Amino acid sequence: MTTVRDSVIHFLREADMTVMFGNPGSTELPLYRDWPEDFRYILGLQESAVLSMADGYAQATGKAAIVNLHSAAGLGHAMGSLVAAFKNQTPMIVTAGQQARSLLLAEPFLGAIDPTAMPKPYVKWACEPASAAETPQAIARAYAIAMTPPRGPVFVSIPVDDWDQPADPAAALEFLGDPSPSKSSIDAAVERISHSKSPVMVAGPEIDRACGWQNAIALAEKLGCPVWASSMSSRCSFPESHPQFAGFLRSNEADVYETLSTHDLVLVFGAPAFTFHFENPASRPAAMNLLQFTNDTNTASYTKQGAVILGDVASAMKTLWADIDQRPPFEGAARAVPEPAPTSTFSSNAIMDLIQALRPKDALIAEEAPSARPAIQQRLRIDTPGSFFATASGGLGFAGSAAVGIALAHPDKRTIALLGDGSALYTIQALWTAAKENLPVTYIILNNGGYEALIGIARLWQTPSIGTDLSGLDFVSLANGFGMTAHRVKTIAEMEKALDEAFTSQRPCLIDAIIED
Repeated sequence: MTTVRDSVIHFLREADMTVMFGNPGSTELPLYRDWPEDFRYILGLQESAVLSMADGYAQATGKAAIVNLHSAAGLGHAMGSLVAAFKNQTPMIVTAGQQARSLLLAEPFLGAIDPTAMPKPYVKWACEPASAAETPQAIARAYAIAMTPPRGPVFVSIPVDDWDQPADPAAALEFLGDPSPSKSSIDAAVERISHSKSPVMVAGPEIDRACGWQNAIALAEKLGCPVWASSMSSRCSFPESHPQFAGFLRSNEADVYETLSTHDLVLVFGAPAFTFHFENPASRPAAMNLLQFTNDTNTASYTKQGAVILGDVASAMKTLWADIDQRPPFEGAARAVPEPAPTSTFSSNAIMDLIQALRPKDALIAEEAPSARPAIQQRLRIDTPGSFFATASGGLGFAGSAAVGIALAHPDKRTIALLGDGSALYTIQALWTAAKENLPVTYIILNNGGYEALIGIARLWQTPSIGTDLSGLDFVSLANGFGMTAHRVKTIAEMEKALDEAFTSQRPCLIDAIIED
């Protein structure tokens, strides 16, 4: 007899999802009976960390990840990370155990009440199969929904007594390409471009997800125009050392309008360019001639003006490049290279200069250091596709655990987790998994003793910054307790020595940098 467990394991193997991330409980245990030798189980010590590990792994591989959580409580712990995965458009099947079907009417201990409602609206689809026999097909449908654009997480609740019931196998669909924009829409875009005298490009995270870096470079060079990165971008999608890279848009309407309105055509590729963090309306209506390319109808829907072309952005840029005329080479001012930061002060700027100089050329970066983001954007030049990952949600807890998933996806490369001291604590349990799996991750804690980003916003808004003091934390002891080597550094010389050791080692380590700014 083929059981639900047999069918689900077969499906996961066929879909190339043999790495499972989880923190198991009693309602998940029957899944692991006769656990196959070709599967790898990555244990996390808290569900929020588990889900972000899977997020990093899925983004770094471009494949869907499988996550197994424990009933309602485990899913509840993971909700913050699920929000991030949804905003990151990460393909992921999230499963959670449910109590036995015969007990559900009585709201049993460790049961989930209305489980499909709990993760909404931060999943593309949620299901608890009506019968055990439907479970493999529900997993197959979840996979199909997770992998279609815009990609994202899905959720399946599975009663504990389903696993040993009979069920037919389910097949995994093969996705051979995302939909391309129509010829008529590209023709309309070419017509607008041909009439423009001063176009500008805005590059967003969809480009990196679609493996579209070279298409973006070729199009920008043919247009001879500046390229801005969308504000708060969770991926880098254009080489930051390229002479046409202009910098990063700020996350408020007035600054975006001031930056872009001098151009007669704004081409936005795969970016939520008009999602703002702070209220700062433009002084006059933003009457920009706008063309937005995206595979996400939701992003398109809140664009206030212009035209939208739906479809794969990499394909759109390639087709545009073939159809537009070559313009004169870019003659604008290159983005300024900042002066080296004084090494007499142990600052975020000085640390970023050092990381830029010493990091391996193929290093991957997971970033969650909000107060240091200006230093990171100015001094770390990201010039390689698929090498930078941050959260699109704005919530904390992504990068420290996502670094584990990224390192699992690319164990031959060094992964660097750049974290604030406040950010690091949200999924600090990920250190244990990094140590247990012996992953090449370097955690760099920019330790300023507080929620510095919040302190800065409070200062701007002229409000008290209550609850922002984080003094007395000992990250070296925390890392040691999780089985990881760690160093506390207070000078550039100590930082350089610690980075040299970390970047040449194959083992994980943590550097607690006590910064002065």
